[in-house]
Amino acid sequence: MTRIIADISVSLDSFVTGPDPGPDNGLGTGGEALHTWAFSDDPDDRRYLRGGTARSGAVVLGRHLFDVVDGPKGWDDKVGYGAGEVGKPAFVVVTSSPPESVRLTDLDWTFVTTGLPDAVAAARERAEAVSSHSGKNLDVVLMGGGATIGSALDAGLVDALTLHLAPVVLGAGTPLFTGTGPRTLVQRSVTSTSTATHLTYDVL
Repeated sequence: MTRIIADISVSLDSFVTGPDPGPDNGLGTGGEALHTWAFSDDPDDRRYLRGGTARSGAVVLGRHLFDVVDGPKGWDDKVGYGAGEVGKPAFVVVTSSPPESVRLTDLDWTFVTTGLPDAVAAARERAEAVSSHSGKNLDVVLMGGGATIGSALDAGLVDALTLHLAPVVLGAGTPLFTGTGPRTLVQRSVTSTSTATHLTYDVL
């Protein structure tokens, strides 16, 4: 069964970017520390990275995050979702209007203009199609940004939440849970490494 999994790195004070994020400074000032674990040689960090990308049948992201990853200082062959790991999933972008052009033309992009629920539904269809073809149970991963994940939690679209808690206090930036309504979480796993604490919850 295809699940919807929100997966994001967060600071100890609940920010998913540092201050002043933008297309040329996607993670904000100091925000690179949030993703130290993704470039770590620690076996547990590597296991989380590989496991996350291996289970991804499709990935949902918001337009602001798309503009960052597709921008001139965004993803490349060495930095990006699943770079150097298993295959690349389909990407579904929630946006009010599709971009005029896409730099990362080697990736499978779908732009949904009718809202987050429709984007998640489109991603689920893609993930289920890949699952049927491959014989594996693949999931939809909501990779962010923070507003997209918060909206998905509010709408009851998320089955599981994975947080990569970085040992850093950013003081300001993009908060993860602003305006998010109450949700009951059931802790399923905790793994601590030198660079992060990886936490997985079921969302009830």
